[in-house]
Amino acid sequence: MRRPLVAGNWKMNGSRAANAALLAELELRVKPQWPIDIAVFPPFVYLAEARRALEDGPIAVGAQDVCAEASGAFTGEVSAAMLQDIGCRAALVGHSERRHWYHEDDALVARKFAAALSVGLMPVLCLGETLDERESGKTEAVVGRQLDAVLALNGIERFVTAVIAYEPVWAIGTGRTASPDQAQAVHAFIRRRIAEQNANIGGQLRILYGGSVKAGNAADLFAMPDVDGGLVGGASLSADEFYEICAAAAARH
Repeated sequence: MRRPLVAGNWKMNGSRAANAALLAELELRVKPQWPIDIAVFPPFVYLAEARRALEDGPIAVGAQDVCAEASGAFTGEVSAAMLQDIGCRAALVGHSERRHWYHEDDALVARKFAAALSVGLMPVLCLGETLDERESGKTEAVVGRQLDAVLALNGIERFVTAVIAYEPVWAIGTGRTASPDQAQAVHAFIRRRIAEQNANIGGQLRILYGGSVKAGNAADLFAMPDVDGGLVGGASLSADEFYEICAAAAARH
């Protein structure tokens, strides 16, 4: 069985005091024996501090983005090697907010995926469609296009250590959530797409759901056979909510 993963994306939220309190509370409540992986993705300026606070405990630290370039004159960017150097273990690539607000296209996302892998970071590849695309029946075409760009540049073998997060854009921060059946349908499509190139990798790949995951809906979402955990936004800023989501993932195993 695939080991569930619950990843908390803090987005542009937090402060030193709030982060310290949240992480301390999570460390007290999260059970190391749970058969799941847990990660938090703070803003860049708090990454090193979060890593020190968590030390070698059960909660990993990841970055919300990564530069596609290894080094050079790219003011404001952060390389994969820098993230690895401070103890990050993962990086989000292609989050819908990066695609929308910063106009990151599929080709750039594919390069960021490669950059993360080049230093041993686990890329969490985000895929998803807008409301207009869903209502036009284009969900599979959009998600397939986004995935194919990464496959074309990196090859199927690079997905052995990667994670995919399906995040319907229409459900991010809106309070709307894909139904368990809607999420399962897209997750199954993604798994089939990978399995067409390598059945073993397709079967082992972890696919997370991201889109207004909460304590109240996590168990139903995680009960779906192809939903292997969650990429959690606002609910990850509450120790109570995030703990309950993690507990729901642990109960699925």
